[in-house]
Amino acid sequence: MWKNHPKALPFLFLSEMWERFGYYLMIGIFTLYLKDVETGYAMTEKEASDLYGTFIALVFLTPFLGGLIADRYWGYKKSIVIGGLLMGIGYMLMGVHDKTVLYVAMTLVIVGNGFFKPNISTLLGNFYSEEKYKAQKDEGYNIFYMGINIGAFVCNFFGAVFENLFGWTAAFMVAGVGMFIGVLVFVLGTKHYGDKVEKKGVQPGDMPFSKIVMFILLPSVVFGFIGWLIKGVASDANPDAFIFGSDSTDAFIFACIPVVLFYSSLYFKAKEEDKRPIGALLAIFAVVILFWGVFKLNGSALNNWGDKYTDREVTGVAKTITDKIYLTKELTYSKDSVAVYDEAFRIKKENGEVVKEVNYPLYFRNVAKDKLPEEGNTISVWASNLSQSINPFWVIVLTPLVVAFFTFLRNRQKEPSTPTKIAFGLLISALSVLVMIFAVKAGSNGSEKVSVFWLFANYGVITIGELLLSPMGLSVVSKLSPANITSLMMGGWFLSTSIGNKLSGVLASMWDSYDNKEDFFWINFGLLMFATLLMFALLRSLNKVMKEKGIN
Repeated sequence: MWKNHPKALPFLFLSEMWERFGYYLMIGIFTLYLKDVETGYAMTEKEASDLYGTFIALVFLTPFLGGLIADRYWGYKKSIVIGGLLMGIGYMLMGVHDKTVLYVAMTLVIVGNGFFKPNISTLLGNFYSEEKYKAQKDEGYNIFYMGINIGAFVCNFFGAVFENLFGWTAAFMVAGVGMFIGVLVFVLGTKHYGDKVEKKGVQPGDMPFSKIVMFILLPSVVFGFIGWLIKGVASDANPDAFIFGSDSTDAFIFACIPVVLFYSSLYFKAKEEDKRPIGALLAIFAVVILFWGVFKLNGSALNNWGDKYTDREVTGVAKTITDKIYLTKELTYSKDSVAVYDEAFRIKKENGEVVKEVNYPLYFRNVAKDKLPEEGNTISVWASNLSQSINPFWVIVLTPLVVAFFTFLRNRQKEPSTPTKIAFGLLISALSVLVMIFAVKAGSNGSEKVSVFWLFANYGVITIGELLLSPMGLSVVSKLSPANITSLMMGGWFLSTSIGNKLSGVLASMWDSYDNKEDFFWINFGLLMFATLLMFALLRSLNKVMKEKGIN
C-alpha cells in the first residue's frame, strides 16, 4: 500500500488515525456524560445539546487561525505537536467532575484542534507537491482519509468497554492516551519530513496578520461578548430572556457577524476577474451550513435516538460474546404502578412520601409491553455510544465504491462537475432524513423502541451525501480561490462548517419541544431540501465559473 508513496505517509496516517480515535471517542460520550444524573452533570437534553453545538462549532472555527500561524510563524511540526498535546490534556481533564475544569478542558481541545487538524492535512499535501508523487495524490488522500475513519470506528468500542468497567473518567483518559500515541507516532516519523514541516513565511499578497486580528478576530470577540450580555424580551416562552435560545448561542451568532461581513467585503473589494470565483465560493459556503447543521446531529439528537429509542437488547450468542468483552450493560426491570418518569429520575411514593430514585433504567420506559422482561429479571443492552461507529463504518465501506463510480464516469468523459456533486450530495442527505421519519412512524412516535437498522439505513444514505460534499468542498475551495487569499477562503469553509455545527446544537436542543418527533425530522428535511434547491438554482452559474477557470 505504501510502496509508491512518500515515506512520511504511514506516520501521518497513523498519527491522524490515533488523533481521530481520541476525538470521536470523546464526542461519542460527550452528551451522554453531560446528561448522566448520577456521575455526570444531570443536564437536560436542551442544555447538553446547546453546549455540544457550541463546542463543536468552536472546534471547527480555530483551524483557520491555527493554519495561518503554522504557515507564517511556527511551522507544521511544532504546531501539530503542540496541538496534539493540548487536545490530549483536554480529553483527560474532561473526566474530572468539575464544571470549571470541564470548560478549561473544552478550551484546550478547541485550541489544540485548531493547530492539529489543518496542519497535518497541509503537511501531507506538501509531500505530494513533488513531481514523482503527484500522480499518487488522490490515492494518498484516500489512504489518509481511511485512517481517519478507522480511528473513528474503533474508538467507540474502547469507550464502551472502559466506561462500563471503570466509568466516564476512564473513557476520557483512553481518549487522551489515544491522542498522545498519535503525537508520539508523528514525532517518530521526523526523519522522513525534511523541510516539508518548515514554515512558509508571509508570501507576497498575503493579508497581514495584524489586519486579520484587527478586522476579524478582535471584532468577533467584542461582538461575542456583547451577544453574551444582551438579553432579549422576557416572556412565558423565553423566561431567561435569551435572544436565540441561550447565552452561548447568542454570543456565537453575534461573534459571527463581523466575520460574515468581512468575507462579504472580499467579494465587493475583489478585482473584476476574482469577483465571480469568490461569489461562487461564498454561495457554496452559505449552502453547506445547512448540511453540517443536520449531519452533525450524529453526536446529539441521533446519539439520543440510539440511547432512548433504539432496541439495544442483546440475546443469544451475541449476548455471550458482548458480555465477555464488556460492550454491554445489565439492566434489571422493576415495575411500579405509581411511577412517574422524567429525563433524570423515577419518581415514586414510599410510605406516603415522594422519593426520587436516581439513575433508574429509563431504557424500559418505551419497551413494548409484550417485550418487557419479568419482574426482577435482567437484560443486557449494548452501550449506546456504539451507534457513533456506524457512520465511519459506512465511510470505510462506501468510499472505494464512490471513487470507483466516478472513475468509471471520468473514463467515459461523463463525470459531473464539483458543484454538481455537491448538489446531489445535499439531495441524498435530505433523503436520509426521510429514513428517520419512517423510523419515528415505526416506533409510534417514540412510544416503542425500533431496530438499530433504522440508524444503519440513515447513516448509510447520509454518508453517500457526505462523500459527495465534504471532500468536494475542500477541492472547490482550492480550485477557485484567488492565489493571494487561498488561506482566507479555506478559513471560510471552516467558518461555514462551524456555523453549521452550532446550528446542529440549536436544532438538537429543540428535540424535547416536539411532541411529535416526526416534526423535528421534517424541519431537518425542509432545511436540506431548501439547500438542495438553492444549490441546483446556482448550478448553472457555478459551472460557468468553473469552466472560465478551466477546471471541473
